[in-house]
Amino acid sequence: MSVAATAQASNVIDGFVIGELIHHRGMSVIRKVTRPDIAMPMLIKVPNLREGEDPAAIVSFEMEQIILPRLTGVHVPKFVAAGDFPAHPYVVMENIAGQSLLSLLDQLPLPYSEVAAIGVKVATALHDLHCQHVVHLDVKPSNIVIRRNGEAALIDFGLAHHDQLPDLMQEQFRVPYGTAPYMAPEQVLGMRSDPRSDLFALGVLLYFFSTDRRPFGDPHGKRQLHKRLWRDPIPPRKLRPDYPPWLQEIVLRCLEVDPARRHPTAAQLAFDLSHPDQVKLTARSDRLRQDPWSTVIRRRFNPEEVPSVLKHAIDLKHAIEAQISAAPIVAVAIDLAEGSQELADALRTTVMRMGEIVPGARFACINVLKQHRIELDRTLDDEGQNKHLKRLLELKHWAQPLDKEENRITFHVLEAIDPAAAILEYARANHVDHIVLGARTDSALRNILGSVSGEVVAKAPCTVTVVRPPRACDAPAQAEKS
Repeated sequence: MSVAATAQASNVIDGFVIGELIHHRGMSVIRKVTRPDIAMPMLIKVPNLREGEDPAAIVSFEMEQIILPRLTGVHVPKFVAAGDFPAHPYVVMENIAGQSLLSLLDQLPLPYSEVAAIGVKVATALHDLHCQHVVHLDVKPSNIVIRRNGEAALIDFGLAHHDQLPDLMQEQFRVPYGTAPYMAPEQVLGMRSDPRSDLFALGVLLYFFSTDRRPFGDPHGKRQLHKRLWRDPIPPRKLRPDYPPWLQEIVLRCLEVDPARRHPTAAQLAFDLSHPDQVKLTARSDRLRQDPWSTVIRRRFNPEEVPSVLKHAIDLKHAIEAQISAAPIVAVAIDLAEGSQELADALRTTVMRMGEIVPGARFACINVLKQHRIELDRTLDDEGQNKHLKRLLELKHWAQPLDKEENRITFHVLEAIDPAAAILEYARANHVDHIVLGARTDSALRNILGSVSGEVVAKAPCTVTVVRPPRACDAPAQAEKS
């Protein structure tokens, strides 16, 4: 009798009572399961091991058995138990209460704002997964569940790659595994260790959800899969004339053949989707046609014309952690009040140095427009200028000497009663890796108003660098890292 056959309703496996059938196709059988000592809703997953079944089903199941117990957090199902292959191979996990993105397919195309909101949630989940050393490699609607609290959770890690564990799929098979419409070009070529492959798949999902059309169709066979190496998708604005340029910019960047031309991390992708007004538009945003056939033919028959994806597929051996650390999001909190020029200059010097050391960093320049607790705040200053707009222009003026690439620096004015709380909330909401801010040098002012930098250091979810202005005219800026 097959293992799947033993997982029938009312049967008991290691104390787990088998219940309702949820899924029975592909490589596994999934049923609801209960156990008297565990109150959490659970699922049991067992592999299809029938005669003639794809041997990848076994290897895929082994991968999930070794990866899932190492994952934590709201963006994955909670691991409960696993059974060994000689007896009863199975995995028991949390049955996530929520809505699968698969259920939305009948409603496509979705409103653009809803597509972006879904993208933020999935990119956030992917960033958390990548920080745990895992590339999912099968991102698609049926493998994403939106929990009741609004968080996205990723399921099914049978095709995943953990960069600190043996890759059994890579070792035992020479053909690419994945879901054809969502596979990244490097994945088609056998590359399984680049987290940006998941960003490509998310780009396919965003394109599909916003146009009701998959960018590469539903290819069958190796030849059709390889088309994405040399043939661009139809630009979304060709399909929907009202398609927002900022969303096309993001989606087509996700779908770049060369991983190096995509967002460097899922966190940076989530940042763009969360701040459409800050997205730097390039030629991608205006595109209405696919590349001409002359370009397609040149790419098809001259491998040198295909961007460095071939090189990536062969040579890219960097750990996932290294990829993430090479592209941090840095929030720079800038005080634009009178008398803070030296501190603002010192901050700029520090940011310049950081940009040289970490060329993949993205800098979010923020300023807090302090609000009153009781009295109403005016939107205009004494000179009749809009306070918010004035601060935004001052931020951009401060950043002019940085001379960064346009897509590496953004500007944000936060309106809040408590500046420290506003900075901390911004850092949490935008997956900031590093906060840089200045410290007041006036001890009397600090005693009266409190130390924003001190509170940020004490409560920040990430690294904080506190910059002080030089004590003398010729002294370099001082920075303290926490």
